[in-house]
Amino acid sequence: MGSSEKVFRIGLCAPGTRMSQDVSERAHRLAEELYGSRVELHFHRQCFRQAGHFAGEDHERIDALVELANDPGLDAVWFARGGYGACRVAEYAIPRMDGAARAKAWLGYSDAGFMLAGLHKAGFARVAHGPMPVDLVREDGAAAFARGLGWLMENDAGSLEPSLKPGQKAMAFNLTILSQLLGTPLEPDFSGRVLMLEDVGEYMYRIDRYFYHMTSNAAVRKCAGIRLGRCSAVPKNDPDFVLTEEEVARFWCERSGIPYLGRADIGHDSQNKVVPFR
Repeated sequence: MGSSEKVFRIGLCAPGTRMSQDVSERAHRLAEELYGSRVELHFHRQCFRQAGHFAGEDHERIDALVELANDPGLDAVWFARGGYGACRVAEYAIPRMDGAARAKAWLGYSDAGFMLAGLHKAGFARVAHGPMPVDLVREDGAAAFARGLGWLMENDAGSLEPSLKPGQKAMAFNLTILSQLLGTPLEPDFSGRVLMLEDVGEYMYRIDRYFYHMTSNAAVRKCAGIRLGRCSAVPKNDPDFVLTEEEVARFWCERSGIPYLGRADIGHDSQNKVVPFR
């Protein structure tokens, strides 16, 4: 008598802003096209709630996170989207998570960086910065969705940021999010890790300011070096800031003594690659 193939079950929640039903339906269809009955996506009802800016009140988002995390029937938690709000829930959700939560894979980026940092600090072993279902709203977003699902399902090496080497310690963040979480209870250990950074929609002077703050931090200075991802949709500054994002990164890395290691293939776009936190 043949054994049935294991179904990989993924729970999805939205720690910040709400997910549209349309995007979740597209995610279900694409997951079925890619993996058939081998995968199930379970969008928590919290994803579709709205309380002002947020996808439900803080306690609803906390409870949804904990419910999915501690569900032994789920193999992974995939953050459905970013949008400000994860910093309001991470500190309260993570201490309530049990052994089932620690066995799961966790994936997201942007504002979800608050969650990734806190999970990594708490010793969760399989945490990664990478595509989310909301990327389906982007041009060629299906490729990003498939990349994220491929890492969750199969640890697909083709989904990984190409500069990563076997055994190399690394982590990745949105630059703005990283600057905001420094000095908070969510700050992880950067020691010996390559730090990959990206951003979107920020003026160049703000990118410069965030780099100053980040590279001035004593904990960040213990990292193995910085790689710069894409800084997209940069508003025009008046007067022109002149320096590019890479010139800014090089300037602050040199000033702080942190090695600048070149570019990284991450960003708020459909080309965003997966960076596991190690």
